[in-house]
Amino acid sequence: MSDLPRIPFAEYIDQFVDWLTLTFGGFFDGIAWWISTRGVALFTLIGFLLIDYLGYWHPMLQTLALVLTAVVISIVIGVPIGIWASQKETVRKIVTPILDLMQTMPAFVYLLPAIFFFNIGVVPGVVASVIFSMPPTIRMTILGIKQVPADLIEATEAFGSTTFQRLFKVQLPLATKTILAGINQSIMLALSMVVIAAMVGAPGLGSEVYSAVTQLKTGIGFEAGIAIVIVAITLDRITQNIKTKKSRGNA
Repeated sequence: MSDLPRIPFAEYIDQFVDWLTLTFGGFFDGIAWWISTRGVALFTLIGFLLIDYLGYWHPMLQTLALVLTAVVISIVIGVPIGIWASQKETVRKIVTPILDLMQTMPAFVYLLPAIFFFNIGVVPGVVASVIFSMPPTIRMTILGIKQVPADLIEATEAFGSTTFQRLFKVQLPLATKTILAGINQSIMLALSMVVIAAMVGAPGLGSEVYSAVTQLKTGIGFEAGIAIVIVAITLDRITQNIKTKKSRGNA
């Protein structure tokens, strides 16, 4: 086996990341400017400088990566399920009790199957965070679509629109604000899982808090907790700002 040539996967990935940065850097910068305000930008600058000063920059990035990964997966899975459940009453009746179970089950319980299938590390932390944070996205998607006025639905049917046209041209645009509120709640729930995920080896600020608690280091635990709060407030204000901009655009 030692004679086989080594495939440079790491180099390929680094080259791909560099290509993304060079090609789409301006695009992502534009998105950052669009969803931000001066107040959010100032708070983020001061907060992240404080995190760096306290020495938690790398753990903060690990936490941010875990949370954003969990939220993206929650959106990719949750929004389609919410749309499906809003269109099919049978699906909604099946999904609702499952969501009730997911939201009432203690968060620690999600770690058990995650550890069983994926061992310890980042993956079980992400899986547990996805399961714990997904229900608000599904519920708010269903709620937002169901709250679209009946007279608008009747008008679209009178003009002969298909289900697809009614959904993507009327229902989803009007439900966007509510869906974003659900995504905001999913972000907060995912952040609340970072300390619990640290119990199964997930890195980041949660592991710093968990280590401080087990070793009775109050000061370190407080510092790491402050860093988590800063990240939570930053993500909350950014998503709230997206909702505000979307509402003004619709108006």
